[in-house]
Amino acid sequence: MSASSTATPAQGENPPPENEGLTVETGLKPAGPTPSSSRFQVDLVAEAAGAADKTFASGEKAIPATDCSEPAPGCEEAKGRFRVVNFVDPSGASPPEAVPAEGFQNGDTVMSEGSLHSSTGGQHHYHYDTHTNTYYLRTFGHNTIDAVPNIDFYRQTAAPLGDKLIRPTLSELHDELDKEPFEDGFANGEELTPAEEAAAKEASEPKGAVKFGWIKGVLVRCMLNIWGVMLFIRMSWIVGQAGIVLSCLIILMATVVTTITGLSTSAIATNGFVRGGGAYYLISRSLGPEFGGSIGLIFAFANAVAVAMYVVGFAETVVELLAVADCMMTDQVNDIRIVGTITVILLLGISVAGMEWEAKAQIFLLVVLITAIFNYFIGTFIPVKSKEAMGFFGYDSAIMMENMRPDFRGETFFSVFAIFFPAATGILAGANISGDLADPQLAIPRGTLLAILITGIVYLGVAISTGSCIVRDATGSINDTISRQFMSNCTDAACKFGYDFSSCQNDGNNSPCDYGLHNDFQVMSVVSGFGPIITAGIFSATLSSALASLVSAPKVFQALCKDNIYPGLEMFAKGYGKNNEPLRGYILTFCIALAFILIAELNVIAPIISNFFLASYALINFSVFHASLANSPGWRPSFKYYNMWVSLAGAVLCCVVMFVINWWAALMTNVIVMGLYIYVSYKKPDVNWGSSTQALTYHQALTHSLHLSSVEDHIKNFRPQCLVMTGYPNSRPALLHLVHAFTKNVGLMICGHVRIGSRRPNFKELSNDQTRYQRWLLKNETKAFYTPVFAEDIREGTQYLLQAAGLGRLRPNTLVIGFKNDWKDGDMANVETYIQMIHDAFDFQYGAVVLRLKEGLDVSHISEQDDLLSSQEKTSGMKDVVVSIDLKDSDGDSSKPSSKATSIQNSPATQKDDEDEGKAATKPLLRKEKRPQTLNVADQRLLDASQLFKRKQGKGTVDVWWLFDDGGLTLLIPYLLTNKKKWKECKIRVFIGGKINRIDHDRRAMATLLSKFRIDFSDINVLGDINTKPRKENITAFEEMIEPYRLKEDDMEQEAAEALKASEPWRITDNELELYRAKTNRQIRLNELLKEHSGTANLIVMSMPLARKGAVSSALYMSWLETLSKELPPLLLVRGNHQSVLTFYS
Repeated sequence: MSASSTATPAQGENPPPENEGLTVETGLKPAGPTPSSSRFQVDLVAEAAGAADKTFASGEKAIPATDCSEPAPGCEEAKGRFRVVNFVDPSGASPPEAVPAEGFQNGDTVMSEGSLHSSTGGQHHYHYDTHTNTYYLRTFGHNTIDAVPNIDFYRQTAAPLGDKLIRPTLSELHDELDKEPFEDGFANGEELTPAEEAAAKEASEPKGAVKFGWIKGVLVRCMLNIWGVMLFIRMSWIVGQAGIVLSCLIILMATVVTTITGLSTSAIATNGFVRGGGAYYLISRSLGPEFGGSIGLIFAFANAVAVAMYVVGFAETVVELLAVADCMMTDQVNDIRIVGTITVILLLGISVAGMEWEAKAQIFLLVVLITAIFNYFIGTFIPVKSKEAMGFFGYDSAIMMENMRPDFRGETFFSVFAIFFPAATGILAGANISGDLADPQLAIPRGTLLAILITGIVYLGVAISTGSCIVRDATGSINDTISRQFMSNCTDAACKFGYDFSSCQNDGNNSPCDYGLHNDFQVMSVVSGFGPIITAGIFSATLSSALASLVSAPKVFQALCKDNIYPGLEMFAKGYGKNNEPLRGYILTFCIALAFILIAELNVIAPIISNFFLASYALINFSVFHASLANSPGWRPSFKYYNMWVSLAGAVLCCVVMFVINWWAALMTNVIVMGLYIYVSYKKPDVNWGSSTQALTYHQALTHSLHLSSVEDHIKNFRPQCLVMTGYPNSRPALLHLVHAFTKNVGLMICGHVRIGSRRPNFKELSNDQTRYQRWLLKNETKAFYTPVFAEDIREGTQYLLQAAGLGRLRPNTLVIGFKNDWKDGDMANVETYIQMIHDAFDFQYGAVVLRLKEGLDVSHISEQDDLLSSQEKTSGMKDVVVSIDLKDSDGDSSKPSSKATSIQNSPATQKDDEDEGKAATKPLLRKEKRPQTLNVADQRLLDASQLFKRKQGKGTVDVWWLFDDGGLTLLIPYLLTNKKKWKECKIRVFIGGKINRIDHDRRAMATLLSKFRIDFSDINVLGDINTKPRKENITAFEEMIEPYRLKEDDMEQEAAEALKASEPWRITDNELELYRAKTNRQIRLNELLKEHSGTANLIVMSMPLARKGAVSSALYMSWLETLSKELPPLLLVRGNHQSVLTFYS
């Protein structure tokens, strides 16, 4: 910096621009350095004596003494940033007046006397430096802006757990001081979608939200959901059908499935911070939006309909009690509807009142449920004589042994399993309210697994106890006793207690059994110590499950809507109150539940809902397997008790159980999931959650690339892999569209861009451009890669790309460039560079392709030629910039780019010198506001021609002038082109050279060759007059064209001629011109034939003439290409590397 840059600016004035590197505007303007616009603030903080060396904990922010209670832009800007703070000298010395230039040495360290004696290892100090009169941030005793590790650096923007700090960028620590710091950005995957940003801001505001621990939030909910009505009214029937052994097996099988799913859920839940959304959030963040979006929708719907199922179950029990008391309102079906409607309205009121009230209701219901369970177990130990006629005799080994064996009556093992399994679901009840948990990573694993364990033990206990004290059949009549003399003929376990129930066991008997495990669903009420408590338990089980589902469905649906996976559902993303309650989701869930309650027939929909839950379980298990298989470094769950193969087995088991429960419901579930998956995949939501699908895609790409490199190339598998020198991808649309037409889904396409580097190339901008233009290619559905490089000149940059572009076998083998239409107007040194690029391609064993349109290719000077990056397409945090190309340097040398240009577009045929010496071509690439621009006729034609290959080609021809055998690339490109939909109606015509007396023979030979290659063609033309001398006026025109570029060595001294040739190697010597006279005439003649035969073709593909390196000057070679291709339809000059790319062998 200059000395003047350290001078103190007057009060209230802005400092010179050189000082803007390290100061930031604050809310107040104290004496000293005047605020400016940097990240790091320099504040003056008045401190009491003795507090000059105040210490802050590692990573904490310094709190300035300035008052930020009033609105001030500086205070907001300072939030979450590390700041360099200047303190007023406590002794009363005047404040530091400026930051000296030597104060920051490369952004690293400046040692002061005080810092040498520091012993504050890992803490930051604000320390007064007596030499520089400035305070600096200190780390490990060094004055530096470098930061120690801190959790706040790794938060997402406006994260709910705390403020995000932004660590000093590499540029701020590494770049030279007079270089502007780069704009802030996020690390890969850190940027949030607008929905996540809004959700994070809402969550970050301290509103006193209610958060639950693992017991109230997860354990209680899971236990209530798993202990459904099945426990009280179906468990005894299952034991009667399957026996004790198979009943325990059924329970254990279901528990295995839920346990594996619980382990997988725990693994996902502990692999990073979990937000609200439950199963949807876990699956979407693991497998991506496609699976997450499809499962999220059906999971929310399944929970909504489950509310109706549980409420109808409750209503049926109430109506049965009303029927016993003879208090029916209308008929049974309508009474169920009335009771169900009243019940769901009450449940909605509890839910809308808030999570706190809902949690209190759940606790009350759990107490009732546990009381009912204990009531049952106590009753099993209290034999009552009056209950014996109903089959209850207390614990007895004979009854237990008799009930060990199965006794299926109209059922099978799998049908009984299908009836029981829904009782084991509900393990995601806690995870579904993950957003309301204080610590989801701790609560979900602990609460879910403990709930599975407790409920599994209770189910096993009920199965064993019912099978040990209740017989399968009983009449309920005390008259069915038998005397001891008839006991010898009685074999049932009840005979031991003096009862014979054989009279009702015969199916043909008119008095069937009404009691026992097989016949009485309410047998647990009979066994219990106090029957009404079991009824209360049934009410508790149904209402708690309904309440849990009524809360889960809106929470999951809200999370789904916030991510904007399905357009049109954003209205349900809005939350209300301190807990961000989804009131709109509650209303929607209520409406769905009410609709199914009014149907009152859920026997058809019930198996579908069970399958929806199982599909969610299967995908959670598959998520863990998928993430483990992808082997992503980001997969680091703190819960270690999982195994990828066990999770895969769990996913398979879930799918098997789906078909066991109901095969048509399983098929319907899979169809719905796949339909939603295809829809979301087609819509391509703009989200990036770092899913395991991305990780596995990378893993597979890397594996396959390595495998591909181990296999030798074969002619049958040759693909044109093109390095297309487009510059910015939107600069030459015609070149981009044509190459994309024959490489799409066939070969590799890399858009190369050589940017002429200034003395200080901006590599950060290069990286940003690479990301930006790659997004542009994807948005325009162009399957290509954009690869920019900095280089001293175009040829050097092209050499870099020829050598380094691609990976393994995925490397270019063909260089594609545009024809340099303006070669006669500019510096011939550019022509020399252009021709040398073609020679370099051949040196690297590349094929070469040159496209010429008579209107030209480069449309970058037309500002409205493309909506390059609209605001919704730009990456987060990027600003609009105008990238300009200045081709005139201050010294008048038009061949060098201006050092003032921060970004210069240079690639083959990109440089166009302006007609006015003092003007530079400005190419705006990013504009928010379009300004109407009147195009001249030439630009309008150019713009129309640039879209030529994007349109569908009508009936026409692609003329292939295969004059020289280059390995077949000249023929392969048009074949690939005409296979595409846009070129399907074009026919291939082949033109070859020959002799007049052998035209038929040559045509048959070529037809045979093309048929062996299996390439369709419409006509073959043999040119017998190709060696005829061209017309005199065309020869004259050629000689006039090359006149300015001739050396004319015969008219000057030999030494002068040699010196001129050395300084301008592109000049054409007389000897060279005479030596290649015949070849020159051939190019002129070919142009005449092209105009004659192919003047109306849609595209001409022609063998490119070769020039021997070192023998043919650049000017002569360029003149050949110009003469050959002028005044023609679109022309593609092709020359392969003379390695076969076609074969007729199988």
